[in-house]
Amino acid sequence: MAEQMKKLARETAIYGVSSILGKFLNWMLVPLYTYVLESSAEYGIVTNLYAWTALLLVILTYGMETGYFRFANKNKDEAGKVYSTTLIAVGFSSILFAIACVIFSQQIGTAMGYTKHPEYISMLGVVVAMDAFGCIPFAYLRYKNRPIKFAGLKLFMIFTNIFFNLFFLLICPWLAVKAPALVNWFYNPHYGVGYVFVANILSTALVTIALLPDVFVVKFVFDKVLLKKMLVYSLPLLVLGVAGIMNQTLDKILFPFLMPGKEGATELGIYGATSKIAMVMLMFTQAFRYSYEPFIFAQHKDKSSLAAYADAMKFFILFSLLIFLGMVLYLDVFKYIIQHDYWAGLNVVPIVLFSFIFQGVFFNLSLWYKLTDKTMFGAWFSILGTIIIVVMNVILVPIYSYMGCAWAAFVCYFVIMVVSYYFGQKFMPIKYDMKTIGLYTAVTVLLYVISLFIHTHITALNVMLKSLLMLAFLVLLVKRDFPLRTIPVLNKIFK
Repeated sequence: MAEQMKKLARETAIYGVSSILGKFLNWMLVPLYTYVLESSAEYGIVTNLYAWTALLLVILTYGMETGYFRFANKNKDEAGKVYSTTLIAVGFSSILFAIACVIFSQQIGTAMGYTKHPEYISMLGVVVAMDAFGCIPFAYLRYKNRPIKFAGLKLFMIFTNIFFNLFFLLICPWLAVKAPALVNWFYNPHYGVGYVFVANILSTALVTIALLPDVFVVKFVFDKVLLKKMLVYSLPLLVLGVAGIMNQTLDKILFPFLMPGKEGATELGIYGATSKIAMVMLMFTQAFRYSYEPFIFAQHKDKSSLAAYADAMKFFILFSLLIFLGMVLYLDVFKYIIQHDYWAGLNVVPIVLFSFIFQGVFFNLSLWYKLTDKTMFGAWFSILGTIIIVVMNVILVPIYSYMGCAWAAFVCYFVIMVVSYYFGQKFMPIKYDMKTIGLYTAVTVLLYVISLFIHTHITALNVMLKSLLMLAFLVLLVKRDFPLRTIPVLNKIFK
């Protein structure tokens, strides 16, 4: 059991290099955007279009990542055929989508309010298509337990994206003044936010090329019968995925319609920037997911698998709560990531953080319907969440602006988490350590409430006092569940 948890933790850490470190580096682009773009309304454009991108990516992969894991593990002798069939199916649909976006970019742009810049639609359509196709070779690397290559390629894409962002938003404007002849032939100083999308398409194209060796690693065989079986399994996951990503992004998609005009774009920009501060929690959840999904399928036939799943849930929640405290207690420091014009939205951070925790727990709970092939339950849960998101946003956003978005996400994930737990205990009972989970949750909330009363005019003093609260949580963690003698390196110091 301990060995299983160590393997899961080790792979989570490696995947975390690409997910947590990588997204952290992308996260650090937020200050660049908030300081360089002309207004928060321009950042509102980025927030809105990337919300659409996330939704479309889920649609174009239509649950085939999980389907690939399921069928490749089900019959390892035909894993190559499963991989090639998945590649061909997702590749074909992705190409069709990219062509449609390029041909109808003007019509789509007009409908979305980007009449003057239909090329935004073309660029993001091609990006989504390449990303959707790339998801399958990345899934292949996870299946083959090659987290280092996976992490390397993910970081490659992130570093190139950062480079192109810095090049177009900082270096080119400087060269346009100091040495205009070098950049005038391709650089338009008034294009602004458009270069964010140019950087994205360039970095995605480079990583797609880098993935090609893992695309042509098998003989291409297309099995229609196999694809049909995979679609029967995966399409409910598409509903689950679409509903799930809509629960994350629908507020940003709906916002321009619920609060139109420049004021709405400005408010959305503030919400998008302050929500990014909470992304550390989502980074951890994503890193955990990359290793956990192959883990649950591989451990399914092990007699001790239920205990392993319970342990994984407990440790996930404990570390999530630790991240939550680390973010909210030091918000006085983290707020400098974004320009002070955006600080009005910092109140959403604790709410968004907890909604991300609920989302992570919901993903952990999803193992019961994936392993019992009852994936329609996941779809129904996510549809329920989408209904909550839509109704609450429509009611709250016109009154409370982005605070309505934050509370809608909080309620959505809390409800579907509880409902999934209830049905999971009926179909695949797992004895989760509710006593430990409840204790740490209560302590976390208590420490956060206490921190709200620590508010002096000296930032350093605030940080010092709140550090005592963090220390109290760490002492509890070490005393109760993580003795120092069990942690590598530290066990040589603390016996």
